[in-house]
Amino acid sequence: MKSISEISYAAARGIVEANIKHLTRVETIDIDECPGRVLAETIVARLSVPSFDRSAMDGYAVIAADTNDASRDNPKILNILGELHAGDTTTETVRRGECIKVATGAMIPYGADAVVMIENAERNGTSCKIFQPFTAATNISQAGEDIKEGETLLNQGVVLDAGKIGVLATQGLTRASVFVKPVVAIISSGEEISEPGKELKPGTIYDVNSHTIASVVQENGGVPLILGIVRDNLEQIKAKIIEGLNSDIVVISGGSSVGERDMLVNALEGWGEVFFHGVQVKPGKPTLFALVQGKPFFGMPGPPTSCLIHSLLFLGPAIRKMGGLRPKPLRTVTAKLERRVSGMEGRRQFLPVLVKGNEAVPVFKKSGTITSVAWTDGYIEIPEDSASLDKGTKVIVTLF
Repeated sequence: MKSISEISYAAARGIVEANIKHLTRVETIDIDECPGRVLAETIVARLSVPSFDRSAMDGYAVIAADTNDASRDNPKILNILGELHAGDTTTETVRRGECIKVATGAMIPYGADAVVMIENAERNGTSCKIFQPFTAATNISQAGEDIKEGETLLNQGVVLDAGKIGVLATQGLTRASVFVKPVVAIISSGEEISEPGKELKPGTIYDVNSHTIASVVQENGGVPLILGIVRDNLEQIKAKIIEGLNSDIVVISGGSSVGERDMLVNALEGWGEVFFHGVQVKPGKPTLFALVQGKPFFGMPGPPTSCLIHSLLFLGPAIRKMGGLRPKPLRTVTAKLERRVSGMEGRRQFLPVLVKGNEAVPVFKKSGTITSVAWTDGYIEIPEDSASLDKGTKVIVTLF
């Protein structure tokens, strides 16, 4: 197995991007389950919308020529044949000197070519007076005005939202074909890890990483599959990885010592290629990325803050690309550093901060403290070539 040692953050992101492929598996689901899903087919209109000429106003369906020169002083008087409400049909044909009262959305009866708004008319028994001239097509939504039969409505690859699902419904569709969500197998490793809900033994801590990673997976359109905890045993790690390879991506979080990292590399021996085995960042240097039997494999650092930040930086974008989603738009604000912070030469630093007014307040404790992320608003990046950033420096805060 060929491996590449510690590399830059930019190079690591490029390698992950180059080795993630869009899933082609498809499932057909109810349209009400489609929000946020990626359409796997092109939708061509089989029906025009509306499929008939309909009234855009409450009023009277008339022949426009009958309203010529109409005014308050010289109203045109038309015979009312009947009424049409939305959903009604009629066999009546409007002829010169006649009209039919129509509600908004009602079908325009044969012969009529305009609708006089109700406020421009006055009913008197079986007739009505028209006080204003109207031209043909006035106040009529014509057949195909919204959608024309045969036109392409939605292209494969679009993300379905409320409006697009409404388009599906106009065609009478109840189900749609979408690309499957990537399934991400999540494994935590370590002798000191215990499952939440169980009694803690002396010297143990609850498994945080499985659940923060699962949240990142869901927020980026994936399906988390938590496979539980594995101890620092080569055969157990191999067995868990084999189980995880039934999924689309495998993620294992563990300790950051060289020995534990080597154990993970040894477990992968003969299965694929390790592309990097350490990234020049802080926190979270000992991050691993490989392809194992064609499946993307991430080895995340064990400390919760490091694990979460690297899941956001590497795993989230990988899931989105695999599922056919666009990269998540970054939300940023500009602020001034509340105090001086030190950089780390040769390593890009992702420093959690709290935004207070126009100031960015660094709050990083240690990589093992989840509150370094949970109680902050976002992070700033300190470039590899910066020894420090002075108080008052303008920084860009990327919001969580």
